[in-house]
Amino acid sequence: MAKRRPSFFRLSLLPESVFKYLLRTLTDNMVVGVSKGFEKRLQLVGTGYRAAVEGKDIVLNLGFSHPVRMAIPSGLQVKVEENTRIIVSGYDKSEIGQFAASIRKWRPPEPYKGKGVKYADEVVRRKEGKAGKKK
Repeated sequence: MAKRRPSFFRLSLLPESVFKYLLRTLTDNMVVGVSKGFEKRLQLVGTGYRAAVEGKDIVLNLGFSHPVRMAIPSGLQVKVEENTRIIVSGYDKSEIGQFAASIRKWRPPEPYKGKGVKYADEVVRRKEGKAGKKK
């Protein structure tokens, strides 16, 4: 007896309206990107964490033994404010999100002290940590 794949693997079974609305959203993002532009804001939280733009690279000091250098993709602009706030802007929404996620990937925020690279509007759920020795 041959194994059958679940129906969600078959694109032919999806209604045409799914693709119609996907195309509409992608087109709308293109129009808004060219007219207004998109931006993502990142924030570095932690002692000694800082960022700087040097030419076509962004240099991040994130507590590693070496600074992290990342090439800025063409079509994107990166600004650094107060050494701890990064603004990634451009016209391609998916490219902005991908580059911001690759910056955040180096040091995602940790739940105990909240240190790391986080989106400006992100709320990091904090944990209590060790309760200590009870007598």
